[in-house]
Amino acid sequence: MAEAASKGDIVVPELVLKKQKREEEWALAKKQTMEEKRKKNAANRKLIFNRAKIYAKEYEEQEKELIRLKREARFKGGFYVEPEAKLLFIIRIRGINRMHPKTRKILQLLRLRQIFNGVFLRVNKATLNMLHRVEPYVTYGYPNLKSVKELIYKRGYGKVDKQRIALTDNSIIEQVLGKYGIICIEDLVHEILTVGPHFKEANNFLWPFKLKAPLGGLEKKRNHYVEGGDAGNREGYINELIRRMN
Repeated sequence: MAEAASKGDIVVPELVLKKQKREEEWALAKKQTMEEKRKKNAANRKLIFNRAKIYAKEYEEQEKELIRLKREARFKGGFYVEPEAKLLFIIRIRGINRMHPKTRKILQLLRLRQIFNGVFLRVNKATLNMLHRVEPYVTYGYPNLKSVKELIYKRGYGKVDKQRIALTDNSIIEQVLGKYGIICIEDLVHEILTVGPHFKEANNFLWPFKLKAPLGGLEKKRNHYVEGGDAGNREGYINELIRRMN
């Protein structure tokens, strides 16, 4: 009935031979896949290193240019006015007590569902109007390179299949954002910081940051920042608050 192969006195059933052949094919396919993956990872590592060098050089040149323009303005007896910021970082500082339903809805749209949650936001008329409505419940400002890097490296989580996944490997970023040319964490930092063409996709990939209570506490969160409180726009001083909460 079954075709058999003999090894001395041992007769090997046909099913066992088929299983052995199938397992050999699987092992070969797995070996080929692993080899391809290893080659791809080696090429990716080289590409990521080169991109990181390019970004570092770009950030350094921007810093030098800013210093040069400030010195030039001071030498001429004037002041250098920096260009308007394109990126905001918003932190929710108050709960839901006695909150208007529309305000609650805006906070949900901004993905600020919990106290001390933080998100990046592009500066435009629509977002500024929304922020004006929720200003008593949030504080915001213009993050610098150091703040963006520290937030993403230390507290960065990605949204993969609607799940919150820690950014422990570049492959997680490549899996979701690879089609936009974002394959590593340095690409993600650069896209967020410069508010690049795929900022929306990169920002939606990032899960809202869960920050800790600020070291030393808040001053008076019911008052605006300009009145000695905490709420509202604190411009560049948001970076000091991020250090205390990260």
